[in-house]
Order: sequence, then structure tokens, then C-alpha cells
Amino acid sequence: DEVIFVFQRIALSPDEVCGMVVGDVCATPFNPWHEWTVPLPSIPKPYTPTPEPDPEAPTARVLHISDTHFDPYYKEGTDADCGEPLCCRETSGYPKRKRAAAGFWGDYRRCDTPLRTIENMLQQIADVHGPTLDYIIWTGDLPPHDVWNQTRHENINIIRQSHQLLLKYFPQTPIFPALGNHEAAPVNSFPPPEIGGRHSVSWLYDELDKEWRRWLPEQTSATVRRGAFYSVLVKPGFRIVSLNMNYCNNKNWWLLLNATDPAQELSWLIYELQSAELNDEKVHILGHIPPGHTDCLAVWSKNYYRIVDRYSGTIAAQFFGHTHFDEYSLVYPVAAPNGSEPGPVNASSVMYIAPSITTYVSLNPGYRVYDVERDGNKMVVDHETWVMDLDKANRFGRPHWYRLYSARKAFGMASLAPHEWDRLVHRMALDERLFQKYYRFYMKASPVRPKCDAECKKRLLCDIVSGRSNARQFTCKRLEKQFEKAQSRAGWMARMGDYLGMTPFVIGAIMISVPLLYFTVG
Repeated sequence: DEVIFVFQRIALSPDEVCGMVVGDVCATPFNPWHEWTVPLPSIPKPYTPTPEPDPEAPTARVLHISDTHFDPYYKEGTDADCGEPLCCRETSGYPKRKRAAAGFWGDYRRCDTPLRTIENMLQQIADVHGPTLDYIIWTGDLPPHDVWNQTRHENINIIRQSHQLLLKYFPQTPIFPALGNHEAAPVNSFPPPEIGGRHSVSWLYDELDKEWRRWLPEQTSATVRRGAFYSVLVKPGFRIVSLNMNYCNNKNWWLLLNATDPAQELSWLIYELQSAELNDEKVHILGHIPPGHTDCLAVWSKNYYRIVDRYSGTIAAQFFGHTHFDEYSLVYPVAAPNGSEPGPVNASSVMYIAPSITTYVSLNPGYRVYDVERDGNKMVVDHETWVMDLDKANRFGRPHWYRLYSARKAFGMASLAPHEWDRLVHRMALDERLFQKYYRFYMKASPVRPKCDAECKKRLLCDIVSGRSNARQFTCKRLEKQFEKAQSRAGWMARMGDYLGMTPFVIGAIMISVPLLYFTVG
């Protein structure tokens, strides 16, 4: 009925709807109503060169969990290949083949997370990291993927149970949550504040305000109840801002009525960042959907990108979830006033995108832990990802969680400064082994991960440099040149190998070792 309500009042053509919902794949006519710009203050941007994280600085330990997708109806032994969007439930039936049965601790197929796995993970975190954790960031998506079955009552129960679990294992640890797109019923339905009556989303925001008040100060209540976003001064000089990314969600049909800065969230964000700049505060931004993801409306993402670029000296890091993968994305300085062209090549900000707890689909459960400068610039010094080998857990009857990697050591990075993350992308474009290592971590070391061919590689690396959605014609230009150079070099090495009777790998090893030898001798 919500879709009917929206389409009875819509003022867009089919092409314009396609452009908003699908993105730059559609040839969309210009619609000034949906090409809006949030004005920035006239205060000039202060000169603040991007600082280097200090590896010797005292650090705070920060846990990042995301995309729990807790399924209270998960049942081992049921059909994990049931042909529906979500399986591993009593309603999925029982399979004829043993291999199709859902595992005790979860399953790699279209199944979400049983309670026992979430509890085991939280116990593991409490035992291994608990005493050292300073706070937790929690970037949403609590209910399971059975979106056709969900009701408001059911989702509120999932939210309450999930909050109780965290309180059970971390009763004294501050927690800063963000809202996912699955918390609504129907899924992705987040009408702006002016939509009242039976279609209002206040049933959810009022509940979140009550639940989140355990960790948030009372003054956040007004913005949480209005739009499920908030700003908290964690300590002098350090602020956390949590955004409701569903106002950029292109599956949120309510935005077809009016997508112009819903709930005035971006205007509010500018105010918070400008105040932080004037008060010499560093800011961490939390949210669910990464702004560069194709699920984020192009116009919203473009405005957000401009804001992050303007306040790059204030924003020390950004944290998102939603994709279920272990990855990151970058923001670059904006060259053109309208943000349509790429700017200087050095990245100015990093978006850390955390792995999911759910295994949906073909993934191991995982979580992240960051080392963040305790004082000063609040930069991320290092981060590590921990995973559970689901295959072994189901075969041997008990989970084993282990550290999959730490970023600086695994990728040979001098620091986690934005320009080092940018350098890593271009190293991976030329170094296949380094990229395959990244891809293994991206898929959380899943034994059932699909192979990643040249097109897959190009897409994943383009994802990294595309912190702005539906703008790859701008964001991927430099990377595409790198691929052309790599392909040209690969062709040259193949021809040289044929001539010398060597493999291209040997030729490449020689080419790399010669300059290294020169610098060593020199």
C-alpha cells in the first residue's frame, strides 16, 4: 500500500524513476527538481594538510560490528537450498540430500545467522578484546532477509533482542549505533518526517530513541525521533556523528516524491561539521549504506561527497556496513565547483566498510577492530579483521575465531593515511598476487568464494576509488589508465617471454628486481 500511495502522487516520468532507482545505467532526462544542492557556509576551508597517523601514539581500541541479520527461526538440518530468498528454516522444509541441510552454526547459502553463532561471537569478543575495548560502533541491519514476512512488531522484537545481547556481553562499554535499511517494515521504507498517519515511521524512530538512550545522551532524542541520526561529543575534541543512510537509499520509494535533502539531514550534518571545525574537534562519521555504493542516490551522494571534501580536515574517518564484504572506499578532493570532475589524485578521506556477521551469501562471519589515536587527530592507526571458519565449525562442532589479517602488515603499508590506501589500489592494479590477497580478505577467506577474473578485479578496484555513487565515468578514469598500462605491460612481457623462452612471471620478477637491486647497491 505504501508503493501505491507513492505512485498515486508521483510527478516523475518512467525514465526519471529509472534514473533515480537504477542510476547511471539509465539514460535520464534532466530534472531540476531532483538535481538539488545543499549550500555550504561561506566560511573558507582552512588549510589543513591530511595528517599521517602516528604509529607510536597511544591508541583506543574500537570494535566495529555490522549486518547481524539475526534469524530467530534458523534451524539446522532444514533445506539450505530451498529456492527462496532466505532458507534454513522450518518453513524451508527438509532436504532429500544431506549436503543440502543447513549447518549447526550457519550456512554459506541463502541463510542468515542463528542466535548461537551471534552469542558465540560476542563471547569471543568479550574474552579476547573486551577488557581493551574503549567503545563499539554498530552499523545496523539487525533483522533477517525474510522481508516478505516481516511486520513492525516482529522487527521491534529483533531490535530489542539484539540490544539485550550487546548489553549482556558489554554492560559497561559505550555503544554508538547507526540504522540499517532492514530495520523498517516494509524493508527500505523510510518516509521523511512530513509523512504522518499510518505511513509514518515514528513507530521505529521512537523505539530506537528508547533503546539507544542506554548509550546516548538525552539531547540526541530530538534528531533520533525526527530522522534516526545524532551527534555526540564523546570527549573534548572528539565527536561521533551517526547518519541515517536510508535517506540516500534508492530502494526507499518515498524519495520518489521528494528526494531533496530528506529530513534536512545533510544541512544538519553541515552545521555539526562546521561547529566541530570552529571548536577544533575531530569527527568520526557512522552510517549503514556507504555513500559510494550504487544503492545510494546519485544526487545525495554528490552532495555528501562535497561536504566530506569541504570538511576533510575535520573528518578523521568514516565507518559503514551494508555490503557484507570486508572493504574500503576513498574520497578525493573535488576540482569543479559542482563536483562533476575529479580533483587532485591524493585521496583525502577513507570510508571503512566492515564485514558482516551474517554469512549471507557465501561468506564467513566476521568483525573488525580498529586502533585509533587516543588523542590528537583521531586517525585510524591500524585495523584487523577476525573471522570464524564456518566450514570447520560445522564439521568439528565448535567455532574457532581467528585474526584473518591486520591491514598495515598484510598490505605492507607505511600507515593507514588516505594516500596510502590510494597507493594500495594502484599497487593492486599491477600486482595480481596482492590483489588476490585483498580479494581473499574481501570475501572473509570463504572456501566457497567465486573466482575473481579481470572484469571482477576492475569492478572491485573501481569500487574502492568510487566514494561517490553513479559517477564512475569520473571516479575510475585514472584507474582505467592503470589497467591499460598493466595490460600493455603484460602483453609486452608475454612477447618478450616467447622470444627469450621465459614465462611472463619470470620476466616480471626480473623487471621488479632490477630497480630494487639498483637502489640496494646505490
